[in-house]
Parts: sequence; structure tokens; C-alpha cells
Amino acid sequence: MGSIATQTHANSANNYRVLASFCGKDSSAETNMNMSNWIESYNPSNNTWHRISSIPGLIENHTLKDFAMVSIGDSVYIIGGRLCHKEVSHEADENMEVQLEVLPSVLRYDVRTNVWSKCAPLMLPRFDFACTTLENKIYVAGGRYSLESARGTSSAEVYDPALDQWKPLPGMTTMRYKCVGVTWQGKIHVVGGFVGGGDMIGSPGPYIMERSSAEVFDTVTAKWDFVPRMWELDVPPNQIVAINERLFSSGDCFKAWKGHIEVFDGKLNMWSEVHGSNSYNLSGSPIATTDTSGDDWPPMQRLYLTMAPIDNHLYFIVGYRMPGEVPKTSSKVHVFNTLVNGDGWKSFAPLEEEGEKELCGHCCVLKQV
Repeated sequence: MGSIATQTHANSANNYRVLASFCGKDSSAETNMNMSNWIESYNPSNNTWHRISSIPGLIENHTLKDFAMVSIGDSVYIIGGRLCHKEVSHEADENMEVQLEVLPSVLRYDVRTNVWSKCAPLMLPRFDFACTTLENKIYVAGGRYSLESARGTSSAEVYDPALDQWKPLPGMTTMRYKCVGVTWQGKIHVVGGFVGGGDMIGSPGPYIMERSSAEVFDTVTAKWDFVPRMWELDVPPNQIVAINERLFSSGDCFKAWKGHIEVFDGKLNMWSEVHGSNSYNLSGSPIATTDTSGDDWPPMQRLYLTMAPIDNHLYFIVGYRMPGEVPKTSSKVHVFNTLVNGDGWKSFAPLEEEGEKELCGHCCVLKQV
């Protein structure tokens, strides 16, 4: 029975691709590497990666970060974000990153035709905001709209691809950024984040208790409902994804992997550990390695982690810094079957590549029909 289920998922997984945007982590005058964003596509059916395109309009060594990346049909949308410039250093070990501006831009990438196009921009530029889709529309809420201000925003808006038009939505009751957006039970959920007391003048925020809250938007009534303690932590979540009307999380924005997966119980309004999910170490190698010359290298360090829901499985896309003198990245995919009552983990062979890269925003899943 298990092998049949595994084969069924393998066949189904062939209809999906996981898309993620990376940029070079470091460069030098010697390597002369352009660190600007590119898009990679992961095929879960055969564990292969392909670099399919670069984000257009970026000057060399300019990077886009903390944007939203979502898919509708054959299209992937790159929404908002903060524009940065990586200045190559001739002496320091690491390059300096300079923040330039917050962007309202929206780009659409057609995966089938390999064509980029500009869409109507956001009504408010933003980064570190919640974003999700429902009924072929894109919803965004919260985030920061200025590099100078540490306050978030309560504003929200919706995009209709058929009209190429953004429309304002009623504002949330709280201002929040680094919040997570997820569609669940037919409603838009904006969970956690660094939260202030809405647009009230003189609000002292942020409020610790409100950081563990959520706001839920009903598209029928066009109203927000405040839900206390939906996240339970005052540290913003890293990601929350929905599978079969269940919500899953693996950590927060400071610790993307807590050592296990958690599932949300809507009736009890609480998170609990998924049985059998704590048997994997996604943080890197706990033991230092030794090369053939006898030199000791430090253990692997995790560079990034993002989570993609496909059918009943959670795909963890993880990148590690390989020990050694030459910078290398090891990309590895770990898969957890949410239907297995026990150890549902499986790992694929890692892919090693020259240089180090960083994830610039969370991945998105594209279903190919």
C-alpha cells in the first residue's frame, strides 16, 4: 500500500514545480559575478534544478529582497520588495549591502513562454508583507512601506490579473509587518508579525500580545476579524502553509527550523507537534569534517530554508554552506508526508554548486496542467 501511495505521489508531483528566487551571497573583483536575482525551478519528480530566468530591470549587483512570490495558472508574480545594492569589496571578506528603496513594482513571468511583463504597481510600496491568493486574485496586507520607519502598515489591497488592477481593501485593525499570509477555510489569514495598534495616533506599540494574533479577511463581507493567540509566539512566523485544510509551520523568522513541524488546531486555537516530524536535522551537520589533508573544517551552516506544499507533502528547500576554502552551496530537499503517522521523512541527493547564494523571498508552487 505504501509503495502504491509513493508512486501515486511521484506521478502527481510531476505536475508541479517549485520556483524560488536567489541572488549571489558574496562576490569579489576576481570572480566578477553578478549577484542580482535569478529564478530557479525545482522538479520534485526527479529532484532536478534549472535556472530558468533572471528578474528583469535590475542593474548589476542590485538585488530584490523581502518581496512576495505567488503563482496563478502559468504565471508567477514578483510583488513589491526592497531594492538593495551589493557593493563588492576588494579587501573585506564580505560585501556591503546598501538598502536603496521600497518598490511598488509587480512583475509577471509566464513560465510556458518564458516572457516577463510589467503589471499595474501596488497602490502602496511595501516589503515584509503578507500575500496569498484566493479565486485567482492576489491579496496583500501589512508590511513596511519605508526604509526609514520601523512601523508597519494596516493597509491591504487586492489584484485582479484579468483587469490588471489593484483595488484597496478595508484596513486591518492593527499595523503589522513580517506577517505571513495564508488562505485557509476560504478566508485570507494574516498571521503574526511585529504588530502595532493600528492607525491610532500616538500608539505606543508594538504590543507583545498582538504579535501572536491574526487578522482574518472575509471576501464576502469585506470585513476583518481579529483573532487573538493564533500564532502563540511574539516572534513572527517564518512560513505557514495549508494542506488539506490544515495549517503547518516549522519555525519563526529568527529560527526557521525549530526541530519539528507543527500543525494548527482551529477548534482549540493551538499549535501542536506533528508526530514523527522531529527525527530530522535541517540545521546542518552537527559534526565537523576533516579533509584528506587532515585539516579540520567547521560544520555545515544553513544558508536558507523555505517550505513548499505539494499534495499531502511538505517540501523543505534547504541550502547549506559547505566547509572548505572555496565557497560552495549544497542544496538539499527534504520531504515530509503529512499523512504518515510516524516517520514520514525522505531526503533527496544534494546538489553542490560553486559559490554561495541566498534566498531572497519564500518559494511558490506552480501547478502545471
